[in-house]
Amino acid sequence: MNEADSEKLARELESRGLVPADRMEQADYVVLNTCSVRAAAEEKTYGKLGELRALKRRRPDLTIAVGGCMVGADHSELARRAPHVDEFFRPVQFDRFLNRVEAGAAPLVLSPELRPTPYTAALGEGCVEEPREGPGSLGRPNRPTRWVSVIQGCNRACTYCIVPSRRGREASRPVDELVAEVRALVDDGAREVTLLGQIVDRYGRDLPGRPDLADLFDALAAIDGLWRIRFLTSHPADMTDRIVDAVATNPKVCEHVNIPVQSGSDTMLARMKRGYRIDRYLELIDKLRARIRGVTLATDVIVGMCGESEQEFAETLDLLERVRFDVVHVAMYSPRPGTRAAEWADDVPHAVKRERLHAVEAVQERIASEINAALLGETVEVLVEAQRKGRWEGRTRGNKLVFFDHDESWLGRLAQVRIEKTSPWSLQGAVVGESFESIRHRRGLPMAATSA
Repeated sequence: MNEADSEKLARELESRGLVPADRMEQADYVVLNTCSVRAAAEEKTYGKLGELRALKRRRPDLTIAVGGCMVGADHSELARRAPHVDEFFRPVQFDRFLNRVEAGAAPLVLSPELRPTPYTAALGEGCVEEPREGPGSLGRPNRPTRWVSVIQGCNRACTYCIVPSRRGREASRPVDELVAEVRALVDDGAREVTLLGQIVDRYGRDLPGRPDLADLFDALAAIDGLWRIRFLTSHPADMTDRIVDAVATNPKVCEHVNIPVQSGSDTMLARMKRGYRIDRYLELIDKLRARIRGVTLATDVIVGMCGESEQEFAETLDLLERVRFDVVHVAMYSPRPGTRAAEWADDVPHAVKRERLHAVEAVQERIASEINAALLGETVEVLVEAQRKGRWEGRTRGNKLVFFDHDESWLGRLAQVRIEKTSPWSLQGAVVGESFESIRHRRGLPMAATSA
């Protein structure tokens, strides 16, 4: 979601005449779009702000802005620790910063060839581990895969989560507005979009007529040139039968569902205030597998939250063995100020948290190895997203990462790849063909109504 927000802001900056800077030191405007879901993300932001403090001393005309989830209604502590920041803005509330950009600043003494337009900008995300490679501008990074936020905020109150207080209550974007944005992205080279929301299944409940995620799927599927639609993140208590059936029947919606469980223990789920029990969660998993042919499943797990006992953690491992997810995102609990859980004792030692995290990783590595090994010799359809270190990479409809070597350019094409090697985290293979939809697009022929 932060990457989607950053791209949206970058498009706004570019529409005002700014161009990307190659390095932060060259920029006239530097924006940090921050994440506060985990403590490590905030620490990373403070580290970057330290670098910017030194740059600001050398370049007092530099404008520094900080946005995103670290900027709450009261960001006085952040402002105290970073007095060199010129502008703070809350998630997606860019207007005041954009007004500052439009007002302009004193021109810098740079030769014209270094700056084809008056100002340059650089963006960074507080929670992204490493920059993405590849050509393109900040707002239009020339990728066939893009993110689109469809609903902001969250009305739930999980005891460990800071998101509701930082991003506010749920606010869905109108279907027509989203169709127009996705159509523009497709015109700009996108072939796949991922629809984002804190709880994406709750999309539309606050809109007139209450359109739901299934209605949005239908509206976007009508866009020529859009091949794939993904969505995340789902909530076990909010994923309706109508949404499940839409994933099963809409040919452009990928058969992949990210549905966080967080813990395999009912007592821990109650402490987290998640709003479901494990039996309800397992019923939903069974429904997804029964109705969606070839569905792949991802989940999120938190280990070491306040009071987590050995038995509660053992129940989480049992759940992973029972469900056999394709992907598990695991994190150690860290208290977030302003949440209910921050008032409780963080009583699981860090060493125990790390031990439990490694235990989850080990179980999932074995399960993912077994699941992916079954694809050896199979031919899968891969939307090629990038080339890194000379190898093409992309994902299957089930979100499996695939690498292959080929002399031709495959960026933005649908490759048919025969899998020759598997691992827990990715697949490797050889191209044996190209999907019909992709061929039609390259030849400029009318687009087919459905995905290949």
